[in-house]
Amino acid sequence: MAAMSVIGIDFGNESCYVAVAKAGGIETIANDYSLRATPTCIAFSEKNRILGVAAKNQQVTNMRNTIYGLKRLLGRKYSDKQVQDELKHLPFNTKQLPDDVLGIETRYLNEVRVFTPEQCLAMLFTKLKDTSSAAIETALKDCVISVPSYYTHAERQALLDAAAIADLNVLCLLNETTATALAYGIYKQDLPAPEETPRNVIFVDCGYASLQVSACAFHKGQLKMLAATSDPNLGGRDIDYKLAEYFKRDFMKRYGIDAGSNQRAYIRLLAEVEKLKKQMSANSTSLPLNIECFMEDKDVRGDMKRADMEELCKDLFNRVRNKLVKCLQDSGLDLEMVHSVEIVGGSTRIPAIKQLITEVFGRTPSTTLNQDEAVSRGCALQCAILSPAVRVKDFKVEDVQNYSIMLKSGPDEVHELFPKYTKVPITRKLTINRNDSFAISAYYSEEEDIHFKSKTIGTWHVKDVKQIAEGRNQPVKITFNTNQSGIFSLRKAVIECTEIVDNSEQPQQPMEVDGQNADQNGGDKASVEANSTPEVGWTGKLTALFSRNGDEKKKKKTVKKDLVLTVESEIYGLSHKQIEELKEEEYKLIANDKREKERADARNALEEYVYELRGKLSSEEDLAAFIIENERTKLVNDLESMENWLYEEGEDCEKQQYKDRLVALKKRGEPVEKRKLEAERRPMMLDKIGGALQHCRKVYEGIISGKDERASHFTREELQKVEKAFGDLDEYMRKVYHEHTNLQKHVDPSITVDDMQKTLVGFRSQVDPILNKPMPKAPTPPKETKPADVNHTDGQQQQNHDAPEETEMNVDG
Repeated sequence: MAAMSVIGIDFGNESCYVAVAKAGGIETIANDYSLRATPTCIAFSEKNRILGVAAKNQQVTNMRNTIYGLKRLLGRKYSDKQVQDELKHLPFNTKQLPDDVLGIETRYLNEVRVFTPEQCLAMLFTKLKDTSSAAIETALKDCVISVPSYYTHAERQALLDAAAIADLNVLCLLNETTATALAYGIYKQDLPAPEETPRNVIFVDCGYASLQVSACAFHKGQLKMLAATSDPNLGGRDIDYKLAEYFKRDFMKRYGIDAGSNQRAYIRLLAEVEKLKKQMSANSTSLPLNIECFMEDKDVRGDMKRADMEELCKDLFNRVRNKLVKCLQDSGLDLEMVHSVEIVGGSTRIPAIKQLITEVFGRTPSTTLNQDEAVSRGCALQCAILSPAVRVKDFKVEDVQNYSIMLKSGPDEVHELFPKYTKVPITRKLTINRNDSFAISAYYSEEEDIHFKSKTIGTWHVKDVKQIAEGRNQPVKITFNTNQSGIFSLRKAVIECTEIVDNSEQPQQPMEVDGQNADQNGGDKASVEANSTPEVGWTGKLTALFSRNGDEKKKKKTVKKDLVLTVESEIYGLSHKQIEELKEEEYKLIANDKREKERADARNALEEYVYELRGKLSSEEDLAAFIIENERTKLVNDLESMENWLYEEGEDCEKQQYKDRLVALKKRGEPVEKRKLEAERRPMMLDKIGGALQHCRKVYEGIISGKDERASHFTREELQKVEKAFGDLDEYMRKVYHEHTNLQKHVDPSITVDDMQKTLVGFRSQVDPILNKPMPKAPTPPKETKPADVNHTDGQQQQNHDAPEETEMNVDG
């Protein structure tokens, strides 16, 4: 698993996390700000798109063009009540597009552009994909994306469409509850064996915008989801809204200002109460809230303690209790059957929610999972399990469908196709008798608590159905499927037809009679049997006749074939053509972002060089001493003019203009910087050359005087070569010292440090091989030959010429 390209994406309402499967386990990827969480924000400017952290950072100053809250808008119609409720809290402009599609208005590239939530999410996925590719240093192959367990077919399909626009290969969508359970169970070594009682664990996931509670049964190497309940409109932000409303009323009363009338002020208030909420989780005393220049140049102050917050949010906490109880009931578990309760999600840190969990389940909630990253880690694990590119420990995941699905094929023909908590993926077949084309609809049961405008999943029109000649209806066999992503579909509709095939032209296999082929005996088996009968009477003739009639019947065969019918669907989702068109548009946006980044980088490089060079030229201790004063003054003035140009007419120039100006400035600035660098490096290089000369002189004099034990093995020619090289370098040093002594700082040296380095290398290449020549080795003395040992064994004389005999000697002191 060294070079993996599979990731898991936790698509959150406030932030996204990306995890990758590696040889050492699962690792959460940090973004370009070295943060693990990437805000689910997309912003637009007059020049480019701003994604993730940067978009969140400019939310207050560019609120009309900063898009967030996509998780609650995805796959929904403009007129959906939840959409309209959400838009009350969102500062950007929206409009109703054809077919009741939600459009988000932004100002981009100096014009008003309208994007759908799917397009906006695709932009964020593009950012996550690029960040992940850079982190794992390879192109992405596969991914798994999390979805809330309460997501309907339309919302899931919209998420898949957004991923397709971003060119992501999604192996499956994984429920957040299931992802959390997988992250918990796959590393557990003490799970019960398959034949034993399962370990039942409750998972409570309370995040920024929703609450999900699930029950899961674990065995060694597998998990099975038992039940899941949720409240899509109950999370940390709902507590923020309660606190913001409290302080809004308080500020109106004490300061006479209405925070709700100013969206920018209200966004600031929400940010401050969120900080206050987090502080109250760790402190029960009264805590202050201070905002400077909040509205009308007024500073506002307030305070609150945890008990006050819990009283304000009493109704929210009651809803949490109800969902906890409902999950326990749906799972069919008794309290004593529950092994433990695991909590994830930022809002489970609130003491009141922890207390509710303890009261309902009789157990203190456990925090063994990473509360923020558990979902992304579970998705990465599932991706590794599903992807053929990765080898991972086997772990079976048995997920369920959280809503029951009904079918309607006529006024009084209603079927429950998939009951609630049916295992997925699953395929079912249904036979419907018809004599004409008909329509069939799928929808969620009216009993389901779905926060969605329409419970209809889709309608399919089955064509080409005709009445049978006898007047009876045709039995149409229809195959339905819910895949691992929770996507429902009508796979195919067929009519079983009967066809008689004539096999008379097919060659007949010869039959054997008494070990011989019937053809070799002049006929088929029947004729052979007739002719071989001793008495040819009526019995023999009838036998031959019936045998021939049987062969005639065998020449015709009845074959059953499936006639596939044409099916036209009306179901939520983009067509292949629409996705390809939106892909092309996304590619254009990416290309524009790249051009703008390159342009901005070129401008920043020029701006940085202007500031850096001007600062250095203003200091006598830096570059000022290495340039003539009048040239320095002129260059500084030109740098100031360049700075003014950058902030005026040069604000929006093309990339090449910035590059050309940078090159022109460097032609004037780099020679000055080079002179300074030469002055700094020259003393060190002179010391190196002096050290090399001193070492050479010492060794040479030792050789000449005979004090060096190696003196005898140097030739005269070698010593003359060393003497000449030493003299040349010594003369070169005198020349360099003379120039260095008389050289002014603003003048370019005729002998550079690089020249000196090359000269030193040349000197050493001549001298070192000679002075480091090792002494010849002394000749090895000849080995003494020992006389052959003579042994007498059994009266025979033997000589051993192969190996000397070991002899043990005793030496007395």
